[in-house]
Amino acid sequence: MSGSWARSQRGYDSTMPYGLKRFQKAEALHFITFSCFHRLPFLEAPAAKETFEFVLEQTRSRHQARVYAYVPMPEHIHLLIDEPPLTLVAQFLKALKQITSRKLRGNRPQFWQDRYFDSNIRRGSARSEVIRYIHRNPVK
Repeated sequence: MSGSWARSQRGYDSTMPYGLKRFQKAEALHFITFSCFHRLPFLEAPAAKETFEFVLEQTRSRHQARVYAYVPMPEHIHLLIDEPPLTLVAQFLKALKQITSRKLRGNRPQFWQDRYFDSNIRRGSARSEVIRYIHRNPVK
């Protein structure tokens, strides 16, 4: 993969920096990464991944969002979505994470990290790069 976007992903750190500016309602796609609490492999079991996928579809449908690509990894999620027409991306993610957490948390104190990484994707070539990255991620 080439470009500055790819270089920025190689150095992905599980701690999200504070002071990030989020550009919502920017008429762009959003490449989102969010992690399980302390990057623990809470999504390792096939049933947990299936539950996440079910909740993602429910949330996508309710908020009328388009999901271009996603991959549940054992300890984090990559997701490429458009901006839902009636809500902010942050509200979409809050709903997705809350419902998933209620279904999967069990006796854990927390299921998801509080924050998420969001990168706006505007060009068609960048969208293709992100989709390729997401689809190839599980085979690394």
